[in-house]
Amino acid sequence: MKPLLRLAMLALLLALALVIGVRVGAVHLGVREVVDAARGLGDPTTVAIVRRIRLPRAVLAALVGAALAASGATFQALLRNPLAEPYVLGVAGGAAVGAVGAVAIGGFVASAAPVSAAAFAGAALAVLLVFRIAAAAGRALDTRVLLLAGVVAGSFFNAVIMLALTFADADSFRSAMFWMMGSFAGATWRADAILAVTALPALAVLFALARPLNLLAVGEETAAYLGTHVERTKLIAYGVASLLTAAAVAASGVIGFVGLVVPHVVRMVWGSDHRFLLPASVLLGAAFVVLADALARAAAAPTELPVGVVTAFVGVPFFIWLLRRRAA
Repeated sequence: MKPLLRLAMLALLLALALVIGVRVGAVHLGVREVVDAARGLGDPTTVAIVRRIRLPRAVLAALVGAALAASGATFQALLRNPLAEPYVLGVAGGAAVGAVGAVAIGGFVASAAPVSAAAFAGAALAVLLVFRIAAAAGRALDTRVLLLAGVVAGSFFNAVIMLALTFADADSFRSAMFWMMGSFAGATWRADAILAVTALPALAVLFALARPLNLLAVGEETAAYLGTHVERTKLIAYGVASLLTAAAVAASGVIGFVGLVVPHVVRMVWGSDHRFLLPASVLLGAAFVVLADALARAAAAPTELPVGVVTAFVGVPFFIWLLRRRAA
């Protein structure tokens, strides 16, 4: 099957996931009702549910899934480590420190804009700290030092989070914990636009780096021999992937598993060429998170489960099955 046809199939899967994401909820809607409401027709209540709540939520989930999957694929190529994921440089810890501080100390609710801004600032600070530590170890950007710096920074941020939660009241504690497990409850068109402005150019940069990432996945010496500017490529790829992860975490909280496993699923089924791997991971990651969010709302309606819980409970058994099927 040709790569363009595979991508078209994944795009169709994403479109179906978006339809399901808009239909599912406390009020179940038919496909016709969704289409009419999206056009502004039909019952005013249904129009408000679709256009103000469910559509922006589904779009935000798709953007977050795409960002995390692309970042995971990039980090796995750069570190040549199958266990690498978007939070490997301490981005999640830094974002959580910012968000928990805004909730526990500032008194904001988890879905408020100041919490997202604080989370992004914390994630950006984490990335700068990790890069600073790695730069102090030598002029070349050593991936092993970078990885160790990320682990150390993540451990430090986790300690800060535990300290902040120790002194938080019960409501702030629950709100902060729910944010850290991932949620799209506060989705708005404004939040979608902010994430899209950051994510789409970043994804374009990563797509442009597909060939150098193919070479770096083999080895830095091979990449340099074949004409790749290794240090410049690593710096751009690390920086852009980290920015992408920071924007996703600021928008939705920490959603695990997506960036780790979605790229592996694409590799197992279709190979590891990043010219296909990156766009395929974007589409599959987006569809997966939209469906996970729909399940999170349907499984415990009228309340909802944290999206990060659903991605783990659904994704882990599927990935184990895929591994066993490939080994058989």
